[in-house]
Amino acid sequence: MMAAALVGLALIFAFLNGYNGSGSLVATLISTGAIGARRALVVAAFASFVGLFAFGLAVAYVIGTSIVEPEGIDLASLAAALAAALLWTFVASAIGLPSSSTHALVGGLIGGGIGAAGLGVIVTGGLIILGIALFVAPIATVIICLLAMRATIWFVQGASPRVNEFFRAGQLPTSILLAASFGTSNGQKVVGVIALVLLQAHLYHTFTIPSWVVTASALALSLGVSTGGWQVIRTLGARIYRPRPINGFVAQSTAAAIVLGATVLGGPVSLSQIASSAIIGAGMAERLSKVRWEVAELIAIGWLVTLPATLLASIALYPVAHLLTG
Repeated sequence: MMAAALVGLALIFAFLNGYNGSGSLVATLISTGAIGARRALVVAAFASFVGLFAFGLAVAYVIGTSIVEPEGIDLASLAAALAAALLWTFVASAIGLPSSSTHALVGGLIGGGIGAAGLGVIVTGGLIILGIALFVAPIATVIICLLAMRATIWFVQGASPRVNEFFRAGQLPTSILLAASFGTSNGQKVVGVIALVLLQAHLYHTFTIPSWVVTASALALSLGVSTGGWQVIRTLGARIYRPRPINGFVAQSTAAAIVLGATVLGGPVSLSQIASSAIIGAGMAERLSKVRWEVAELIAIGWLVTLPATLLASIALYPVAHLLTG
């Protein structure tokens, strides 16, 4: 019974993850007028659903086995982790902050593990991989996208204004690729947590990912995307700066390539981080003043605060979760 409740909680988290993440997927597509908002969300939802089936499950295994020792946690750990991640994602979505579900979930898992068994439950090697994925990747994305944007501007200099139509049309396939990368990256994190729930509930003797878990996670995530987190969409589509089709095309292409590459290799990167960093890099390539740095700073602070906040919240929630699951 408790396992079923936790699976339901994980799927609610997947829905909120999709709701918040939709801004990273369609903001530039909508703000540049490439396609209408409703169509953009439907396309992104379908692509994110398909994406979870297309690129393996390496990240799910990292989340399920390489952050905390599965033998050192219990159902209360996972309940506290999901509750902390859910609360953070809900608040971030409400205020329009592009939240990193990866930071939130990992912080929750670490906090729940510490609450159950102390610091010894943390897998050091997994944290090193996570640190590279979450703290190096955004900086690298800004630099790569800045260089890609400048190269693209150089390549099309002297072209007629009709080149904007090429970039506007090109945003649709790049947004589909970005949404597919979101589905496989973020969806796998939910899959990994549900597989941990099944393991701790003794429904399986080893870390196992049944096909129904992948399907249910994909459905919940894509449903969240389809509803559209409009506060986040406005933040990424207008508040950082008003992107042109060329900005959207380059930012989406760069973000999709980085997220897909990292996910295939098992790196649990944050798509909201990568997408926001790509948008910032594409704006910086034209001029630094194009970017509203006060908005960018707010987003960066959100990234830095998320993991420690959910870690502490999960530790605080563990005794309550232990009473409920005991």
